[in-house]
Amino acid sequence: MGLDGTFHILTLGCPKNRVDSETVISLLTRRGLRHVDDAADAGTVLINTCGFIQDAKKESIEEILDIASRKADGQRIVVFGCLAQRYAEELKRELPEVDAFFGVNSHDDILGYIETESPVPAHAGQGARPPAPYAYIKIADGCNRGCSFCAIPAIRGRFASLPPEHIVQQAAELIDSGVRELVLVAQDTTSYGREFRGYGLCELIEDITSIPGDFWLRLLYLYPSAVDERLIETVAGNDKVCKYLDIPLQHSEDRILGLMRRKGSRNVYSALVGGIRSKIPDVTLRTSFILGFPSESDEEFRALLDFVREAGFERLGAFTYSREDGTAAYGLGDDVPEEEKERRYHELMMLQAGISLEKNRSMLGSVVRVLVDETDGDVAICRYQGQAPEIDGVVIVEHTGSSVRKGGFIEVEITEAYDYDLKGEPV
Repeated sequence: MGLDGTFHILTLGCPKNRVDSETVISLLTRRGLRHVDDAADAGTVLINTCGFIQDAKKESIEEILDIASRKADGQRIVVFGCLAQRYAEELKRELPEVDAFFGVNSHDDILGYIETESPVPAHAGQGARPPAPYAYIKIADGCNRGCSFCAIPAIRGRFASLPPEHIVQQAAELIDSGVRELVLVAQDTTSYGREFRGYGLCELIEDITSIPGDFWLRLLYLYPSAVDERLIETVAGNDKVCKYLDIPLQHSEDRILGLMRRKGSRNVYSALVGGIRSKIPDVTLRTSFILGFPSESDEEFRALLDFVREAGFERLGAFTYSREDGTAAYGLGDDVPEEEKERRYHELMMLQAGISLEKNRSMLGSVVRVLVDETDGDVAICRYQGQAPEIDGVVIVEHTGSSVRKGGFIEVEITEAYDYDLKGEPV
């Protein structure tokens, strides 16, 4: 094989990691290295790791070991990202098969290492890939919130907004390349612009949506106490902004929220949900909860289930609590047994499946605009505004017309509804 100027990148974790991987891909391909889809064909394999919770760390280690077990002569393995940032010394000791480790925001260091170790042959090309219909744009890094369960501030540092002109330029380039959905991500999207005077998330939304073109703009990871009237009105009044708000609440009960060091309360959250629905009647609300937080009682879990029934979230994700080194909650112990955490998780997700099915059935007979993500023969995988890429369900569309193409918008009538997915026909 040899070090032939080719590379493969495996991305684990959240969309923010995907943005980092895309940045590395762009840097390397601009220098003449070629991106390949199969790790076995690559001179260098890069693994972008996640270290947020125990399951994510386990997945990262398993993937590293799997790649290492198939390492070919002359091939190099580079590990970077959150896990490498947090446990660099331990990983170096335990994983001698890995050639180099880099933390977060080490793009230039990675580039320098690969250029030194992997000479680019004269025939190496850009390896351009057709763009996906959607793309993530990271607008900030780090976090100042200080939630007791979260290691992100220790890994990625304090919150820092990226320059708006850089973000808007990136958005314009993506739209010009054929992207039809831009997804704004950060650890805390609602804090964007806190370092600037008179410029925040709402101004950024207006600047991006003023770019000519037919596209959607989606917001992920909104901190609940920072979702104010102005942001709600901005989303409600802008046709290019998806009527979709992802607001991780983490819990509903006041005592647990206090232990989590989260601002808000059950009453505040109920009022927030009601206020959003009154201002944006067709909104899709997504949230997430942590189950089995230290000392969470069965009564508090039951109260959380009641809150979910009352709020009727269209989308919901859940995690079982993971005790993380260096977090404020570490000292609280981990007294909820793993089997009980799993039981609570499955009970919540069964409840949410029923809510989601009811919401989807209410769409039967309606006509919605969808974005075509993929096509395979006469079947297209699409999404309407209420479905975020990679985390929500899809709209399955059977068709015979040539007008259904990847990256295009079409109108479909919803004909079937399932727990998380929908089925439709072009109109």
